[in-house]
Amino acid sequence: MAFRLLFTREARRQLEDVAHDDDKQNQPKLTRVRKCLGLLETDPRHPGLNSHKLSDLRGANGEDVWESYVENKTPAAWRVFWHYGPGQGVITVVAITPHP
Repeated sequence: MAFRLLFTREARRQLEDVAHDDDKQNQPKLTRVRKCLGLLETDPRHPGLNSHKLSDLRGANGEDVWESYVENKTPAAWRVFWHYGPGQGVITVVAITPHP
């Protein structure tokens, strides 16, 4: 099942910041973020995403929040935080950020 991605204001701003970063060294990061988002659209359980539910974080309406990997084994590796909904076939991206 394919999903439609919605972005919170914060997630949209974070994506735009990565996309408009003039540092050429960060362009591979944009490519990896886009790949992660593409995999989320097609299969949020894709093994490469390492998606897992966070036990201590909830969405605005109490939704379970998930974390998917943009990068792995990298200092301050980036992650995408998201939840299912609103509605069927929708994923809301909450944040795109380096792992805390």
